[in-house]
Amino acid sequence: MPGLREPSHWIILIIVLVIVFGAARLPSIAKNLGQSMKVFRKEMKDLNSSDPTDQGAGKDDTGRDDHK
Repeated sequence: MPGLREPSHWIILIIVLVIVFGAARLPSIAKNLGQSMKVFRKEMKDLNSSDPTDQGAGKDDTGRDDHK
């Protein structure tokens, strides 16, 4: 079954990453990835916590505002 289940696969992957990106750039790439995931999780949490009935408030069924 394919995948990264064996420790040797992880070692090969790490070696390839170091060769491709260089050892100096890997920490900054990991930091940026972590920050991106943090923002993504926050936005997903905000999206899920918003009330879906509030999104259409103030609009009629044509999508235009009720008020003039």
